[in-house]
Amino acid sequence: MNRPSKAPSVTVSDVAREAKVSKATAARVLGGYGTVSETVRAAVLEAARALDYRPNELARSMTTGRSGSIGVVVGDIENPFFSLAVRGISDVARLSGINVILANSGEDVEAEKNAIRVLLAKQVDGLIVTPAQSGEIAHLKEIACPLALLDRALPELAVDTVTVDDRNAALRATRILTRAGHRRIAYVTAAMLSGDFRGAASRINTSTVRERILGFIEACREADIEGAERNIHFGSGRSESAHALMQRLLKSAERPTAILASDSVVALELFKAIRECGLSIPQDISLITFHDADWTSVTTPPITVIDQPVYALGKSVAELLIRRLKGDDRPPERIVLPTTIIERMSVGPSEA
Repeated sequence: MNRPSKAPSVTVSDVAREAKVSKATAARVLGGYGTVSETVRAAVLEAARALDYRPNELARSMTTGRSGSIGVVVGDIENPFFSLAVRGISDVARLSGINVILANSGEDVEAEKNAIRVLLAKQVDGLIVTPAQSGEIAHLKEIACPLALLDRALPELAVDTVTVDDRNAALRATRILTRAGHRRIAYVTAAMLSGDFRGAASRINTSTVRERILGFIEACREADIEGAERNIHFGSGRSESAHALMQRLLKSAERPTAILASDSVVALELFKAIRECGLSIPQDISLITFHDADWTSVTTPPITVIDQPVYALGKSVAELLIRRLKGDDRPPERIVLPTTIIERMSVGPSEA
């Protein structure tokens, strides 16, 4: 059986001939390195478009030592927060001619280690990681290529980091609840912790979780609310056990009159559970959540949110990493982006 012959690939030499420049000059333009005049650059790019030139990534990596790609490891790609952050990363990378290879750790440090091994085997030029834990980071310290951290800080790791003002955001949101007269306020998160919190901040291995809880506790103490630590509930995700936990919380004799949710995924599950229990927002229970997910503005009532600059978070961390790839050797930057609170209709006065 005769197979149709495959059309020969357009080479750098073909582009150089079409643009009437040397092969070395065409290679510099197409590879994004070295310097050429804008006139020459335009001529080479026009020739590449006309010939439908597609770069041979393997050949380019052998020539330049660069793969033209970066790896990104996030905690939960199903979470709208990470999806939007990755969009910011991808948009910045694309403008620089860089491909993004995405991996999901599922908030598991062993999965994170494996994802990093796979990405390094693919010879990515740099990595952006949302660390699953702050207590186990030896594998991050061993990374030889440029590394930047997304959303979660590791003070002992001297790398570029972009986060938001988690502690202050939780503090301000909780103050909205205390000023509405609420005394039984719960903080609900999908993060796992064995046993009660009871002030043991050092046992929390994720910086964002730790900072938000500390902000929540600070606001409660300001309002002279005792035992705030006992109202922190872990393991509230999308599982059946998490749903049962929410049901127990909402049906307890000391049911909270207000809840601060750690993210929009947790908040949506809470919203469903509140309805299932025959309760109303905000008449029976007030609700605030981190992250302005699409659903929060279209529910009845719409939900008050801590609006995080998620796209800007991804955009900023990608810009820092790409700057490193271009040879910038200034000291690592730690950028903290501010959040805003969008007040809607899910907070009412306490009836308790």
